[in-house]
Amino acid sequence: MSGRYHALSQLPEALSVFPLSGVLLLPRGNLPLNVFEPRYLAMVDFAFFTSRLIGMIQPAEPEEAALKPALQPIGCAGRITSYRETEDGRYLITLTGICRFRMTQEIETGTPFRQVRASYEEYAADLEPPDDTGFPREDVIHALKAYLSRRDLKADWQSVTSAPAETLVNALAMLCPFEPAEKQALLEAKGWDERVAVLVALLEMAGASTGSESIN
Repeated sequence: MSGRYHALSQLPEALSVFPLSGVLLLPRGNLPLNVFEPRYLAMVDFAFFTSRLIGMIQPAEPEEAALKPALQPIGCAGRITSYRETEDGRYLITLTGICRFRMTQEIETGTPFRQVRASYEEYAADLEPPDDTGFPREDVIHALKAYLSRRDLKADWQSVTSAPAETLVNALAMLCPFEPAEKQALLEAKGWDERVAVLVALLEMAGASTGSESIN
């Protein structure tokens, strides 16, 4: 989907954002969302009439601690690529990640949802798939086996061994229940190789945890 965006100038400076703790969107990743709060239903409607883009971003403080919690500086813009409305008025949408952004300031608007000014320049490389030459798939698989074993979970190993590198990394980074700070570290990794290294490290640390440690 990011193939429809060939230049940063095609991305909006003003971006509606959906703050969710522990939720990660990465370029070319697909994030399903069940939208039911009125302010975010309004945000989806607004997106359809503008750029169809929504920025996923994590709060920088506990959401219960503030009515309008501070936001992390880095998020990821995603395009609405799937949409369905339920009989009870919820929106079931999928966001496909396009490009990360740095929030330069929050915009004061009359909308019930939050909007920010977004700068994409430092993440221009997100518009193109990474060079995954030398992807350490065996390292990822080894770390993932230990991680799943600690949780008594199973995986579709045929898919793990055959999935395109970026698809696999995005799926693991987005779906594994890492802590919000760990999700943010995956998002803010400067490049492809660093993101893979962070993912493997997180899987290894969780996989090596002793029985006395709490695992979320």
